[in-house]
Parts: sequence; C-alpha cells; structure tokens
Amino acid sequence: MKIEEVKSTVRTQRIAAHSHVKGLGLDEVGAAVHSAAGLVGQKAAREAAGIVVDLIKSKKMAGRALLLAGPPGTGKTAIALAIAQELGNKVPFCPMVGSEVFSNEIKKTEVLMENFRRSIGLRIRETKEVYEGEVTELTPVETENPMGGYGKTISNVVIGLKTAKGTKQLKLDPSIFDALQKEKVEVGDVIYIEANSGAVKRQGRSDTFATEFDLETEEYVPLPKGDVHKKKEVIQDVTLHDLDVANARPQGGQDVLSMMGQLMKPKKTEITDKLRMEINKVVNKYIDQGIAELVPGVLFIDEIHMLDLETFTYLHKSLESPIAPIVIFATNRGRCVIRGTTDIVSPHGIPLDLLDRLLIIRTLLYSTADMEQIIKLRAQTEGLQLEENAFARLSEIGTSSTLRYAVQLLTPAHQMCKVNGRNQISKDDIEDVHSLFLDAKRSSKHLSEKNNKFML
Repeated sequence: MKIEEVKSTVRTQRIAAHSHVKGLGLDEVGAAVHSAAGLVGQKAAREAAGIVVDLIKSKKMAGRALLLAGPPGTGKTAIALAIAQELGNKVPFCPMVGSEVFSNEIKKTEVLMENFRRSIGLRIRETKEVYEGEVTELTPVETENPMGGYGKTISNVVIGLKTAKGTKQLKLDPSIFDALQKEKVEVGDVIYIEANSGAVKRQGRSDTFATEFDLETEEYVPLPKGDVHKKKEVIQDVTLHDLDVANARPQGGQDVLSMMGQLMKPKKTEITDKLRMEINKVVNKYIDQGIAELVPGVLFIDEIHMLDLETFTYLHKSLESPIAPIVIFATNRGRCVIRGTTDIVSPHGIPLDLLDRLLIIRTLLYSTADMEQIIKLRAQTEGLQLEENAFARLSEIGTSSTLRYAVQLLTPAHQMCKVNGRNQISKDDIEDVHSLFLDAKRSSKHLSEKNNKFML
C-alpha cells in the first residue's frame, strides 16, 4: 500500500454565505455567548453542538449521527461549519448535498461510500532519515547537454544546510533540484530532505530573517537543533479515500498507448470493495503496530430529505461499520413523503428506523433583534456601511419575508447607493431595491392574483 506518494484529494470549500463563521462562540463552561464567533442566537443548538465537539475530540462519537432540523434560514449549515472550525483543520470535514448521490457515472451507494472514506483520517507516524536545516547555499551545477544543441543540463545541485550544531554541504541528484523549485525553496528557508526518497519539504522561513512588519504572509520557524543528518519522526495526515485513489490508479508506463489509455479513462471510476477491504486490513495492522492512528472526521450531508429509500438503507450499514465517521444531517422539511416511495410519510422525510438512531438538534426562527445583528455581521464581512434606520428596515423585511432575502438586498442596495454618489446605505436605498425585487411571498401572491395570465 502506498503512503509516501499519496496526495490529498480534500476538496477546498468556500461558502461565501458563511465566511464570517469562525466557531460556535461558547464560553469556558460551554454556554453560548449571544453573539460570538460569527454566530447569533440559537443558544440551545450551539450548546448541543459544543457537547458533540467535546465527544468527537474525546473519540466517543464515531459511528453516530446527528440531525440539525429547522425552518429554512435558521443557521443549520452555519452550525455544521462552526463544528468544523472548532475541530480544526487536522480533523477531516467533508460537506455534501443529498442530491449529489444521483450521478449517471457511478452508483448512489458508491458516492456515499466515497464521502464516508473522505471523512476518515489516518495520521501516520514514520521515523525517516532526513537532512534538515536552514539553506545557506543553493547552486545548480550545469554541464553540456549530452544530446547536443545549445542548451545546458543540470548535472547535480550543491546545497548547504545549517543547524544550531553545525553545517553540511550536500551534492544531490538533479531531480531533487526540480523538487526544490516546486517547493519554491530559497536561501534562508528551513527545509528537510528525506534520505531514501529524496522528497523535499519546506517548513518555513528561518526566524533570523523575521521583519518588523505588522502584516506578514510568511511563516517563520526556528533554526533546527541537533545535526543536519538525523532521524526524524514525520507525521503525515491522509484520508482513507486518498489511499483508495492512490492504490486504484493504474500504474502504466511512459509509452504513448498507456498514456492514451489513462486519458481515455472516465473521470470517475468506482473503487472495488475488495480493494477497500485490503486497505482496511493494512490500516488495522498499522494501528495495531502503533504506526498509525485513526482520526474519525465529520461527514455533513445537507438536504438529507433528497436521499431515497435505497441510500437510507445503505446509511444503516455504513454507520454500523467499525471504521465510520461522525455524520451530521441537515433538513428543513417537516412531515413529508420519503423519496423513492409514494405513500410512506415520515418526519423530515427520513425513515423511522434511521430517525431512531439520530440525536436531533432543533434550530428556531430568529427574532427581529437577532436578524439585525446578523445583517450587521454580514455588512461588516462584505465591507458595507449602513445607517442605523437601514439596519432596522432590513430586519423588518427579514421578519416579514426571510433572513436570506434581507441579506441578499445588501449588495443591490450598495450599488444603488453608489449610483446616487454616496458611500453609506440609507433606508431609502433599501426601500428602492425592495420595490424592484420580489421575495418568495410577494411573488407567490402576485402569481395567485395573475394566475390566468400565465401559461399552465
């Protein structure tokens, strides 16, 4: 099983609507502060989520599921993302929507299994022979091109490494020079080079080069201690899906036919259960030997009512698996028909046997004062300035329609304000855009009044 060459396939997610959420906003005893870390209100739901975070950190929540249930626009996705922020970036967090399982290329159950495996991390500890230090010299040695022509090729690279104990000059293979360039290594950087594989890892800039600027994009690290050549424990974080992909990819040669075969392969391919079982065996062996540690992450499935009866049945099996992540579902439906059936009505569109296994967290509608605070947060995040009466009007609109609609009016109102030659959004700007755009309720009323004018 490959570990050294595994590249992470974690999807980077940026949800602009929740970019202000930094955590659950709880105090030392786990009580929710009314407005903190980007979240406002929903105290009971946030405190319950705080208990879930503590259970996940103490590894007592694996294989269990949680359901966030509440009306639209009550912060279900925000709370799920806040849980991810509280856990930190070392714990895998995989968000998906219920409708993602319906694909023409791969089975529904395969999509679910792939995301389950993406949500389970493996922390591998390996003792490797490395050369570590601050780069004092980086010189590529060029020679004449053996193939002829005007260009020159790099025959080797000379690199000087310095630690607190001493310095060492290394003469390395030209392929390592390519790795140094990929990592953008310069003189003054702290790096380590694995002796066996030649892999290069840039750890940061040496702190002797730290400047006095207020804004720094560079990460500074101290000068390594000990000798340049040493044995070091290297920790690598991968997910089980990363291992599946690394071992499922066909290892063709460099000839044209094998490269064409790889190009013509479909983008998504199913990974066999047999391969997964083999990987699980190796993973369990590593865990028993103390080389690796399992890190159960979080799988967040939004719009859970979009799943059908087959996928709900598959979730039972997956949740009972010895290697299972923490699963968080979210839904805004009340009592409705289970997808895949015609007459089975159930709460939230989830079968009762699965619902019985879930811890349910309820989210409630926001008050007018809470809406005003959330709108202020969004305006601050987007860098917009509003008069106090504009905030009050927006929260009134949010109460009569929805919070999402009120937040969406911010950007058009700012545009209207710029057209009028002002920087601060006034109540009049809000009224203007509110008259130009319709919310769902007013649109529905207009449709019922003018129904005979529309096509059936």
